[in-house]
Amino acid sequence: MADSRIENFKSETEKIIAHLHGEFAKLQTGRASAALIEGVSVEAYGQVQPLKALAGITIEDARSIVIQPWDRSVLQDVERALTKADLGATPVNDGIVLRLNLPPMTEERREQIKKVVHQLSEEARISVRQQRQDVNDAIKDQEKDEDVRYTLLEELDKAVKEANEKIEESMKKKEEEVMTV
Repeated sequence: MADSRIENFKSETEKIIAHLHGEFAKLQTGRASAALIEGVSVEAYGQVQPLKALAGITIEDARSIVIQPWDRSVLQDVERALTKADLGATPVNDGIVLRLNLPPMTEERREQIKKVVHQLSEEARISVRQQRQDVNDAIKDQEKDEDVRYTLLEELDKAVKEANEKIEESMKKKEEEVMTV
């Protein structure tokens, strides 16, 4: 029985999981990734903008990111923003592009990132629980027929279990990626 409340719940959990994947992409894993820096806020032209709106970001090799601003006049602003972003790497300015050479990750840093992965996963699970509670309350308030209510709540629990399994799977995958040397 497809209920709109259950379908809405499923779409909300997909958004939560997509957000989790986006947050995971921003974490340094020892490999260079554009997602690591594209959200860095740069103050240029009198306003704050994301780095990806001001520059092209390319991955040179496993540990190097090249940032080429569309307009060279913002090169210093981009360099300042990358330095402030505390990425664990200092940008190298050659007058045309910025190079960000990521250092190899220490075991201690890997453990810190692993904790962040766990924290982000827990936040996603909490969001799923909050969504479940809202739908659960709506079903209990609106459904008078006990059999229908029971069936819907069972379907909701199944959807919650699926969402939590996806979160767990994503967490384990990211954890493995972080801990791989």
